[in-house]
Amino acid sequence: MKKFFTTLSNIWKIDDLRVRITNTLLFLLIYRVGSFVTLPGINHATLEGQKTKEGLVGLLNMFAGGSFSRASIFALGVMPYISASIVMQLLGIAVPYFAKMQKEGESGRNKINQWTRYLTIAITAPQAFFYVHSQIASDAILMPIAMFTILNVFVLTAGTLFVMWLGEKITDKGIGNGISLIIMVGIIAQLPQAFITEFANRTTGTGGLIIFIVELVALIGVVMFTILIVQGTRKVAVQYAKRIVGNKQYGGVRQYIPLKVTAAGVMPIIFAQALMFIPATLASFFPTAASNGILISLSNYNSWLHNVIFAILIIVFTFFYTAITINPNQMADDMKKNGGFIPGVKPGQATAGYLDDIISKITLPGSICLAIVAVIPAIVTLAGVSSLFSRFFGGTSLIILVGVVLDTLQQIESHLLMRHYDGLMKTGRITGRTSIPTNSGASSPVI
Repeated sequence: MKKFFTTLSNIWKIDDLRVRITNTLLFLLIYRVGSFVTLPGINHATLEGQKTKEGLVGLLNMFAGGSFSRASIFALGVMPYISASIVMQLLGIAVPYFAKMQKEGESGRNKINQWTRYLTIAITAPQAFFYVHSQIASDAILMPIAMFTILNVFVLTAGTLFVMWLGEKITDKGIGNGISLIIMVGIIAQLPQAFITEFANRTTGTGGLIIFIVELVALIGVVMFTILIVQGTRKVAVQYAKRIVGNKQYGGVRQYIPLKVTAAGVMPIIFAQALMFIPATLASFFPTAASNGILISLSNYNSWLHNVIFAILIIVFTFFYTAITINPNQMADDMKKNGGFIPGVKPGQATAGYLDDIISKITLPGSICLAIVAVIPAIVTLAGVSSLFSRFFGGTSLIILVGVVLDTLQQIESHLLMRHYDGLMKTGRITGRTSIPTNSGASSPVI
């Protein structure tokens, strides 16, 4: 414990790190304050009487830190920007023009960032229009509907762009990935309410305090399992040939390529969730089809059919996303150009095949583990856990929380080790996310 507090004091002694942490906290505070500022022309009393919705709306509300249900100026959060980033990454894989742009270095990245901002506006505007018309009841509007719609489409779009700007500022002036931290703060903001609700349900209803303690222990176990999945890597040894230039020797060292067990990260769950929302959307648009038994089962997030198909989609998308983001051929070519080789494997095509075989073997258990984490919330909900508290037992929210916390701790650890201080852990190391060469040189989505 003494070592831990000593490390915290060392963090505060480093001027640059202290300024970055302070900036991060201030920017996040601005975001949280803005999430409580409601749209103009809203009847607050009517909004307070609305119940928290489930399904897609509940998930979006969690990512937005409750702003979605409060009709805040930040109601759409950074999700349109996340969508735009994913689209740009996929375009970089499928369209040669964007693939070439990604290989142009800093200038290419600046162009891609500009395209992403424009695409964010194009995605946010129709989402804002849909939000104003579908999520806000007519009795909550205090001005003419036409004026209310036009005004708040601009306000919601500006709010998303402002949150995007805050995220970029956190990345530049703060610590960690700004967009990821904003999403994490929005998720954590729901945690106290989830704890209080579950504690009240257990102490005043069935189960009692013992069951609540068991749930907390189970939650800790799930978090540890998720950390194991996120941090899991398969190290591939790479030997570099010796080169003698003058009186100096270069190369001749052995390094490792860390291939992540879950290289796709949270993206397979996001893609699978997007598809699983289709049945519920069809049921809402076509009331006559809502009575179909299969459609009802697919729309029920706690049904066995929904969760089995959800798990299968996650496994499929994990293989798909890993295949389009990791290119063994490019990794083998880069290794060969730098004079590196895998011991016992011929350079070139044989190395590419060897890496592809390893990636395929580690992706299968990784995808199964992701599927297990994704369906845990439905399992604990059937066991009697409240729907809000069950979201922290797995799924997208938990993987994002674990990944962002580990990434931020890794950056703080780097600052400490560069200045010869002890790290945050006894080992002095925190193994964070490791970048893996992709087929286009593009960076992964911010989450």
